[in-house]
Amino acid sequence: MLCPCGTGREYEDCCGPWHAGEAAPDPLATMRSRYSAYVLGLPDHLRATWHPSTCPAHLDLEDPDGRRVVWLGLTVKSHRVAGDRGEVEFVARYRVGGGSAVRMHELSRFVREGGRWYYVDGDLS
Repeated sequence: MLCPCGTGREYEDCCGPWHAGEAAPDPLATMRSRYSAYVLGLPDHLRATWHPSTCPAHLDLEDPDGRRVVWLGLTVKSHRVAGDRGEVEFVARYRVGGGSAVRMHELSRFVREGGRWYYVDGDLS
C-alpha cells in the first residue's frame, strides 16, 4: 500500500515505522506521520506525537456532528529545522461527509525533546 502522506513510497518504508513507535528523524517525517494517522484513524499516534503542553484532553477524528472526515491529499510547502525546533508549512485537503473539499493551510511548529519530535501548535491561514 502506498503511504497516505503522499511521498509515493510504500507505507512500510515511510510512515509505518513511526506509527509502530520508532522516533521520526525530523519535523517533516513527524508531520507526514501525523497526516497519515488522520487518514488511517490512528488517534494514539496523534496523541503520542503531540507535545503534552498543547495536546487536547480528548481527540475525536470525526467532525463535531459525528460525520466522517475523509482526507484527500497533502502538499508540503516548506520545512525548516533550527536545533531542537522546527516548522513545516503544508496544505491538507479533506471532505466532511458528502460536503465540498476543504483546504487547510498550516504552519506547524515542532520541538524535539528526549530524541523525539512533537507537534506543538500551528497557525492556519
